[in-house]
Amino acid sequence: MNYEDRDAYGIYKPARNNGAGPDAHTGPGPHLMGADTLIGNEVYNKQSEELGDIKEIMLDMRTGHVSYAVMSFGGFLGMGEKLFAVPWDALKLDTENKRFVLDVNKERLESAPGFDKNHWPDMADVAWEKGIHAYYGTRPYGQADTSSIV
Repeated sequence: MNYEDRDAYGIYKPARNNGAGPDAHTGPGPHLMGADTLIGNEVYNKQSEELGDIKEIMLDMRTGHVSYAVMSFGGFLGMGEKLFAVPWDALKLDTENKRFVLDVNKERLESAPGFDKNHWPDMADVAWEKGIHAYYGTRPYGQADTSSIV
């Protein structure tokens, strides 16, 4: 199921006869999207392999930023599935296929730091945060990218 299927408030409805073309939308999507409509969206890698789906979106209540998407991988009907906190910046929205793309192959995801629904990590722990961002090649919010500074 994708975000358009869960759009209870018309965020992603196509524009009607406003001369903007067949792909125009009346709402704020896809630049601003409702968090509830993203839960359940599928996650694929760049090789078009399905990796899992979004189970939860974690907000940093101190900054107001989206920190992580918790996605599932593996298991069957919720049994044996592994959960992963993926930094929000590691996910890209594919509006054509209405899914997220994570630039990770299945083997790397299988060995990624994960958890089960009964043992959530302390996501506010700085050491945990650094490890997750290092694994996915992203930076925590507030850390300047100094690689382009001369």
